[in-house]
Amino acid sequence: MGTGHFFWVIFYFASLCSASLANNAKINFREKEKKVLDQILGAGKYDARIRPSGINGTENLPTYVYVNMFLRSISKIDDYKMEYSVQLTFREQWTDERLKFDDIQGRLKYLTLTEANRVWMPDLFFSNEKEGHFHNIIMPNVYIRIFPNGSVLYSIRISLTLACPMNLKLYPLDRQICSLRMASYGWTTNDLVFLWKEGDPVQVVKNLHLPRFTLEKFLTDYCNSKTNTGEYSCLKVDLLFKREFSYYLIQIYIPCCMLVIVSWVSFWLDQGAVPARVSLGVTTLLTMATQTSGINASLPPVSYTKAIDVWTGVCLTFVFGALLEFALVNYASRSDMHKENMKKKRRDLEQASIDAASDLLDTDSNATFAMKPLVRHPGDPLALEKLRQCEVHMQAPKRPNCCKTWLSKFPTRQCSRSKRIDVISRITFPLVFALFNLVYWSTYLFREEEDETF
Repeated sequence: MGTGHFFWVIFYFASLCSASLANNAKINFREKEKKVLDQILGAGKYDARIRPSGINGTENLPTYVYVNMFLRSISKIDDYKMEYSVQLTFREQWTDERLKFDDIQGRLKYLTLTEANRVWMPDLFFSNEKEGHFHNIIMPNVYIRIFPNGSVLYSIRISLTLACPMNLKLYPLDRQICSLRMASYGWTTNDLVFLWKEGDPVQVVKNLHLPRFTLEKFLTDYCNSKTNTGEYSCLKVDLLFKREFSYYLIQIYIPCCMLVIVSWVSFWLDQGAVPARVSLGVTTLLTMATQTSGINASLPPVSYTKAIDVWTGVCLTFVFGALLEFALVNYASRSDMHKENMKKKRRDLEQASIDAASDLLDTDSNATFAMKPLVRHPGDPLALEKLRQCEVHMQAPKRPNCCKTWLSKFPTRQCSRSKRIDVISRITFPLVFALFNLVYWSTYLFREEEDETF
């Protein structure tokens, strides 16, 4: 028992000694790391204002900076302002021969800094940036790693609002290309060149979700620009966004179709139901106009016609046409009533003529002469003949027409023109609207982007 107790005491002291030695070793290692930093970044030894030399210390070659990034999120894509917001981790890597140090036999893999002004930094800026800010919670989200061979890795998390010029001709069946451009502000290509890192220069978070768009793909490219002061290196990322159509189908297209179909209900109402038909036409017209104005309020004023403008314009025309159809029916109905009155008067005159003839037959046959009236009797054949000529003159000459022959087969209560106009509208309006849908969807769904570069 005593021997075992003695053994545990020795083990405890040995553990304390080893822990103390390990802590001392760590302290000594950190001191060596501090000495290395002081050695390469000490006062009078490194000047952050001087650009690093080219490859292998060549002075007449530019400094090559390799860029890669990680897209963390895309918060919004604004159609009205034509901009989008993105949060990304941005990384740059270059070689500075002045920052080489001894790695202590592989024990010191890299040195870490949090102050970017301690070393030389490329003067990169985002050329299509509208707004941007760094993240400083809880500490500034930035670090610099210096490797033993003089390689420098700079990483920072930033949020940007970038301009995205859009072509809305196919809205809402469109695809938009939004770019992220990075360029050198002051150093020309003779001094500084940006290159995409080989392998996978742009990475996107896996669960990226946008409310109204889908990121289909992206492409990295170069966009060097020449000005009066020289040529400047530039990189760009083109993001191809496809607009989600289901939202617009539910919120715009189906309601517009329903309004157009509701306006056709007036074709089935009685011709005499003037308040019902007028109120139905005016209500659907105002609702369609409100829907159109609401759609345009969320889009910028552009000089060209959009796909949604074609749809809403045609739907508004159909609703307005249904209202005008009732005006035509009402006019035709009054014309039919006038014709009926004329026919009634003609029948009355004919009946009066028949009655007058009967009265003449019943008079005394011994009468020697008959007096000619100064004013002709309503039953006078000459008056009837003039009335017939007047009716023939009022009626337009009719030509044989297959459509009228076909429409005459429809059983109508009075066989009037106003009723036939309603019958024609019941068939014509749906057929024309169906034809428009066929042309519209076949045109815009299978039309490729004219400016698509992918």
